[in-house]
Amino acid sequence: MPVPLQTATTRWRCTLCGNLTRFDVTRSTRVVEYVHLDLAGEPRVEEREVLSETVESVRCRWCNAADQVELVDRPGTGADSGGADEGDGPGRA
Repeated sequence: MPVPLQTATTRWRCTLCGNLTRFDVTRSTRVVEYVHLDLAGEPRVEEREVLSETVESVRCRWCNAADQVELVDRPGTGADSGGADEGDGPGRA
């Protein structure tokens, strides 16, 4: 099942350990690229248009949990309710 993409007002959070910052993301992307080859044949992508993108899975880097990621409001966007969970994991003040 695809995982919802983050938006300007949301972000991912691991429901198991609370991680907000480190994830392994598997995504499928369909793109059209304008590729310029130099005279030696080396390609360089000069334009890229994303036609579609689906996040297939998100795995937490801290606790290795898969399928435990949810979307939560980002702090300071007006979407949160005062932010009881402002932490970024161990060692963050």
